[in-house]
Amino acid sequence: MEQATAKRIWTGRIISAVPVLLLAFSAILKLSKADAVIQGMGHYGYPEHLIVGIGTLELLVTIIYAIPRTAFLGAILMTGYLGGATATNVRVGDPSYVMTVLLGILAWLGLYLRDRRLHALITR
Repeated sequence: MEQATAKRIWTGRIISAVPVLLLAFSAILKLSKADAVIQGMGHYGYPEHLIVGIGTLELLVTIIYAIPRTAFLGAILMTGYLGGATATNVRVGDPSYVMTVLLGILAWLGLYLRDRRLHALITR
């Protein structure tokens, strides 16, 4: 493997780790039904009984993205999940929507750098 390719792949892995770690942490908080999560979901207009389901979905999407063989599907699913989170934040006027947009960008940038198939598809 040439040096530039190895650097690109490792940079992609590091960038991909950011959304994986943040979404996994968020999912764990939802699954544990932390008080802050219950209050936050109420602020966004979601009833408490949906927290575990949303946390499970978030964790599954993150795991699918983290597995190299299914990362492309995971990126698509993560984009959908983060799109919903962005819409929710915008709907209530929460400026943290910037974070969900940034996580989506990082997910695709990381995948682009670490997956030669996606890289080849886009740079053709």
